[in-house]
Amino acid sequence: MPDCRLTHPVTDRKGTLLLAAGTRLSRQVMETVVSGQAAPVESCRLLDYRQVRSDLLGFFAASPYDLIFHEPHRRDDLLNIAGDVIMPEPVLESLYHFRELDFYTYRHTLLVFALSILIARELIDDRDALLQEVMAGPTHDIGKLSVPLEILTKETPLTRAEHAHLRHHALAGYVLLSYYFQDPGTFAAEVARDHHERKDGSGYPLGISIDNQMIDIIMVSDVYDALISPRPYRPVSYDNRTALEELTRQADAGIISETVARVLVALNRRSPPHFSQCVVSTERRGSPPSKNVYGVIETKE
Repeated sequence: MPDCRLTHPVTDRKGTLLLAAGTRLSRQVMETVVSGQAAPVESCRLLDYRQVRSDLLGFFAASPYDLIFHEPHRRDDLLNIAGDVIMPEPVLESLYHFRELDFYTYRHTLLVFALSILIARELIDDRDALLQEVMAGPTHDIGKLSVPLEILTKETPLTRAEHAHLRHHALAGYVLLSYYFQDPGTFAAEVARDHHERKDGSGYPLGISIDNQMIDIIMVSDVYDALISPRPYRPVSYDNRTALEELTRQADAGIISETVARVLVALNRRSPPHFSQCVVSTERRGSPPSKNVYGVIETKE
């Protein structure tokens, strides 16, 4: 990976320090992080862990997911694929940490995972290849363990310093998943690090251009759910049409994948055409919610 330094410390859910602020993420440092895992940890199927399955099914009942998942065969196929995902228990414990302390992140993580499976099914024909891609599981935001809860749950726009700390979750996730999976090359760690990068190089933390279909899928799913879901700092979410229009705007600008955005638009149709036949309107009829602060940073420190 490109040379980079941590701007903030990386800690696990118990507050244990893994790497200090200022650490350069060299190959040697990452190998040291991995070797710090004392022994292999137990693993468990994601959907068998506590209330994950029932929570996920409950999330499907809310609009617009009730439309996206309204076809029983689509929901059953998704659960069948997700049911094969096995993860280290510390990762599952971290997921449940958010359920108890930051429910938005918990819900968001599971729904991005579910959306990414649906989209990947449309783009990847081979089941074994599909499973290999989605085995990253709902881990893209695990780095938020290293972000103070008062920032994650803040109800007003973030200051520049707080926003920088929040952005730190991408590199923190890379470190945490390398540690938990005992492999800095694991795809889950790569996804955590790169899901806020963009195809045109305008993202973070490294400002690199992304050319990886599965990261594209998680990238688009992440933006979509962030727009339509309740947030602590936003009294009203984007309506579904406006969110899809924002995605198509970003796709037209080369920021995110046009193909992935088209698949998501098709999945939002009640009788979805194949995404290649989906006509995406260029007309903009939606409008962001009142008091929208999407992408807004408080200038006063």
